[in-house]
Amino acid sequence: MSFIFKHLDSVRIFIIRLLVIKSLQQTLLVISLILISSCIKQFIPAISEDQDLLVVEGLITDQPGNNTIKISTSMPLGVKSTAKPLSGCNVTLADDLGNFYSLNESEAGTYIADPYFQGVVGRSYTLHIKTNSSHNNLTYQSLPVLMKPVPAIDSVYYEKLVLTRAGDGFPSGEGCQIYLNTHDPENSCRLFRWEYVETWEISLPYIVPNKICWVTNYSDKINIKNTLSISDDRIVRFPINFVSNTTDRLKLRYSILINQYSLNEDEYVYWEKLQNIVEQVGSLYDMIPSSTPGNISCIEKPAENVLGYFSVSAVKSKRIFIDDKFRGMPDLYTDCANTSVNYWEDIPGLDEWIWVIIDHPQPPPGYKILTFHKGCADCTTRGTTIRPYYWEDFK
Repeated sequence: MSFIFKHLDSVRIFIIRLLVIKSLQQTLLVISLILISSCIKQFIPAISEDQDLLVVEGLITDQPGNNTIKISTSMPLGVKSTAKPLSGCNVTLADDLGNFYSLNESEAGTYIADPYFQGVVGRSYTLHIKTNSSHNNLTYQSLPVLMKPVPAIDSVYYEKLVLTRAGDGFPSGEGCQIYLNTHDPENSCRLFRWEYVETWEISLPYIVPNKICWVTNYSDKINIKNTLSISDDRIVRFPINFVSNTTDRLKLRYSILINQYSLNEDEYVYWEKLQNIVEQVGSLYDMIPSSTPGNISCIEKPAENVLGYFSVSAVKSKRIFIDDKFRGMPDLYTDCANTSVNYWEDIPGLDEWIWVIIDHPQPPPGYKILTFHKGCADCTTRGTTIRPYYWEDFK
């Protein structure tokens, strides 16, 4: 047993000591925060602008099942947090042929169209929102937005990049730069936007019930490009995403699905302004600045600023898998094993805040390796054990 861990005389004594230390650390932390907060007062400048603005995020495409409108209200100035979902709204879509489509609230602030609804290229769509009494029973309406066609993505590919350490410049492994190529032979789509969805497989280094999982991550940056200044409507080697070796995305198997949209000039300007702001604040999902108005207005209060944009576009998608080997991949499980106990010992807190990662009854006397990190014993803390339906198709 000495090659694994030095056996503790009593796991109960160890746990009690751990709890005492943890409690003392928490107490000192609370005292420190109280002292700090008593000396510092947050400064929030006075502004005349309404702090409870409507935020609308919506995308209607020519594909069924992906047409969602999210409605929320912005947080007050100085509060860095997600917006507050707005429930109980009446949300409808109208096209230029006089057809109306109702959206149902699936969860707080999220309104989805009928699964069989899909937009039609060449038609214009207008979003209508009626809020409830919590938001003064106001009516909001977007400008009509034409659904433009979008060409197919020609190719998605990747290249390995050698990474160097910041201090001395020595190699520290390899990263993965993902590119795409596209072109429009009709020269009708000059303004592009892309979103992507990453999925990768993880496997815990222990024989536990939830050993293999799949993790999904959605793009959190703005990818736009225009071809207005060139005669050929073609984009080559657009850097859609970079995957470093600071995560385990590339360790086993990685997939990226890229969605390509066409934009009108007003929407392109909106995303361009938002991109400039995101580069300063660091994340697309920070509070949307009120200096970036969209295409939605309030009927009763035309001067009210409404945040977000109602987008309409055809979509083309392309997925690739990366099964390559990259140098310098991290080992996220080096600190998993915390202690060992005899196989027959009763373990207080088992399955609550202590987990078994190695269960070895033979040979006598037998032992168990314990961890205090649930992610070391259960991969569902990061992902799902349900294999994506497309995973096997691309083996």
